[in-house]
Amino acid sequence: MTTETANRSETRARLRRAARLCAVQALYQMEVSGQGAAAVTRQFRDHHFGHDGEPGDYIEADEDFFEDLLKGIVERQDEVDGHISQVLKEGWRLSRLDATLRAILRAGGYELLARTDVPPAVVINEYVDVASAFFDAPESGMVNGALDALARRLRTDGP
Repeated sequence: MTTETANRSETRARLRRAARLCAVQALYQMEVSGQGAAAVTRQFRDHHFGHDGEPGDYIEADEDFFEDLLKGIVERQDEVDGHISQVLKEGWRLSRLDATLRAILRAGGYELLARTDVPPAVVINEYVDVASAFFDAPESGMVNGALDALARRLRTDGP
């Protein structure tokens, strides 16, 4: 792999990582505010994401990936929630989880279900990292366990 190819790959990974974090934040915002996906997507594009030459502190993210995640999660939420509910430990209900934790599981669940271009191990690692940004070890471990179990159910290419 050339240095240029490696740099492009690292940049793509960094921009997607930011898009995943923003998607989780957007899902949380949608849940607590009651806003729809289109309004929140517009708000993130207008006020959170930066473009070359713009002043201010903005997040550099893969905006198209962010929008695909958010749109897909909303469109397939019942399906994603059903799969997540099947892998939660007995006695746990998705509706009773913290809203941020629910958003993380939904985003990771959607990627495992619909974004087959992303290897399961990448999905799991990325969302465990997102969980670690918000929570301590127990929640990150729960995200790891749930997404690993979900990957085993949904993907033949393994976790």
